[in-house]
Amino acid sequence: MLHVLYLVHDVSDPAVRRRIIMLKAGGAQVTLAGFRRSAGPIAEVEGLHPIDLGATRDGRFAQRLAAVTKAAVSIGSKLGSMPRPDLIIARNLEMLALARRAKSAFQATVPIVYECLDIHRLMLRGDFLGKAMRGAERYLARDVKLLVTSSPAFIANYFKPFGQIAAPVELLENKYFEPAAVSLNDRTAAEPVAQPWRIGWFGALRCRRSLELLAEFSRRLEGRFEIILRGRPALSEFPDFHGFVESEPWLSFGGPYRNPEDMATIYREVHFSWAIDFFEQGLNSEWLLPNRLYEGCRFGVVPISMGHTETGRFLDQQGIGVLLPRATPEALEAALGGLEEHSFEELRTRVLARNPRTWSHDRSDCRALVEKLRRLTVAPGSYAAEALA
Repeated sequence: MLHVLYLVHDVSDPAVRRRIIMLKAGGAQVTLAGFRRSAGPIAEVEGLHPIDLGATRDGRFAQRLAAVTKAAVSIGSKLGSMPRPDLIIARNLEMLALARRAKSAFQATVPIVYECLDIHRLMLRGDFLGKAMRGAERYLARDVKLLVTSSPAFIANYFKPFGQIAAPVELLENKYFEPAAVSLNDRTAAEPVAQPWRIGWFGALRCRRSLELLAEFSRRLEGRFEIILRGRPALSEFPDFHGFVESEPWLSFGGPYRNPEDMATIYREVHFSWAIDFFEQGLNSEWLLPNRLYEGCRFGVVPISMGHTETGRFLDQQGIGVLLPRATPEALEAALGGLEEHSFEELRTRVLARNPRTWSHDRSDCRALVEKLRRLTVAPGSYAAEALA
């Protein structure tokens, strides 16, 4: 059984849990180690007891750098009691630095996989800091065996133009995990919830502009549209997230949820999914393919996106969704203000007509992923040649 050491920036991140589920479903044994954003250590994640590397704070670059430096000194002793892994997966740049320290601590040749699912704005600056960050990434990734990323736009707009990574690339989209394979013939979708129309914005809530835009739109439509928020708000990005939501008559926040356990329930409460992010406008926000895109479409929810983004281009290729020309309440009102049931059903039918594998990973995908990782430990040269072919 392949033994993977998974080094992560935040052990409580729901996306970390989803990756662990995939690795275990594919037949891998996983040891989890990483930082946390909570006051105390996290006791358990998907049956694993994480090795605690300390606390970090969201959006505090200097504090995170100090935490990584401190962890680099102690990581050998922190991992000393565990068996040597077959492979290390480093999620994000700071964990790549620690992966190299961990590899040295094991005093053995352990392949490293670099998992990069977001391109931070610091990496794209044209000044000394940006160049230094890119240089650090190139240095730390100089001998990684595989780069795992989630959007082709990350490759086309960052990794290739800047020459960051020489390793083969594995495109692993942020799809919903489906334990069993689903076909067009056996998939069922619940009838949509009754009106008023509801837009769901689920997941990592970090975009202040989206919150304000949706609030103004709901006020303009005077209750014909309600906005349902669920997930984990990045409170560092909002002056008063909870106060703002409570003051808006047609906004509500339903708290966190579990993925995949709660997905069918929360998406079947809405008609549309907000698949727009302005958090790093013009950069990462325009390149990503978010989790909510796949999750909502899996359950027949109609996605809303911007036409010029990677998400918008993807939806245009699929022939589905509502694509906005501008990020304004007026543009959203022009697109949806006159919505009738028959036009919504047309939009929804197009989503449901797509192949379910467009939106979901199943156990066969998990096994294929773990097999690719296993090959890195036994025949990396032949795998690299195959992946680059």
